[in-house]
Amino acid sequence: MASDLIKHVSDGSFETDVLQSSKPVLVDFWAEWCGPCKAIAPTLDELAKTYDGKLQIAKVNVDENRTIPAKFGIKGIPTLMVFKDGQLAATKVGAMTKAQLAQFIDQQLA
Repeated sequence: MASDLIKHVSDGSFETDVLQSSKPVLVDFWAEWCGPCKAIAPTLDELAKTYDGKLQIAKVNVDENRTIPAKFGIKGIPTLMVFKDGQLAATKVGAMTKAQLAQFIDQQLA
């Protein structure tokens, strides 16, 4: 069960939900058929609670939304990107442990 704190973003809502967000946004580019994407989903749910108020976590399904992943050159999934003040701040590709993911987020929030 996905967390209520995670926002599902589409090509149409990306500008508003991510680029115009007042706080940093971690975007998870994923697909239903992607094993590693499913593996990190529970971790993202936990981290959404941990970072509530400091960071928005969003998911973009690359099968349903092709424009935004193409714009950012997404080749492999899961790809996690942090956006701050409307700009891409950092990118990680592939599944990570909770500790690795928290460290990646902490580096961007520092």
